[in-house]
Amino acid sequence: MKILAKAVAATLMSVALVAAAGAQEVKTVSSVDLKRYAGKWYEIAKIPNGFQKKCVSGTSAEYRAREDGEIDVINRCKTADGSDEAQGVARVVPGSGNSKLQVRFAPAWLSWVPMVWGDYWIMELDDQYTLATVGSPSREYLWILARTPTISDEQYENAVNNATKQGFDTARLVKSKQ
Repeated sequence: MKILAKAVAATLMSVALVAAAGAQEVKTVSSVDLKRYAGKWYEIAKIPNGFQKKCVSGTSAEYRAREDGEIDVINRCKTADGSDEAQGVARVVPGSGNSKLQVRFAPAWLSWVPMVWGDYWIMELDDQYTLATVGSPSREYLWILARTPTISDEQYENAVNNATKQGFDTARLVKSKQ
């Protein structure tokens, strides 16, 4: 009986911790220099999502700062049939220090529709702008990105642990093949 009581207490505590993490807003870095952030990033890992389901390897994102303050976004990957590319645009969420972006891959004429914009929140970014963790406030999306196709085990574990602390279900993370 004591074992059952301990098991129930441990389960309830785990549920409470997950609920508490879910109730907290996802934290982002304080500021991002978009000119330094621009360039090519390799996907190290992600929580699988519908719009990347054809990607089997070589996933990358390229960001280019524009004169109007927005950012061109070009996502590429290898598929079983060859390759895929999606072009979009990102805009900064005002007052976020450039750490919260909204990204749209729908045509420009649909940009007035709120549902075409996806959240892209930069949760972690090293001082050298070589490693980033990006997620969404819903915790549905999560990416670990790097300037190189691979990172050390220690860097990966740190990124995973920090995302876990923010309430992301990192058990769902899948390492990407480059």
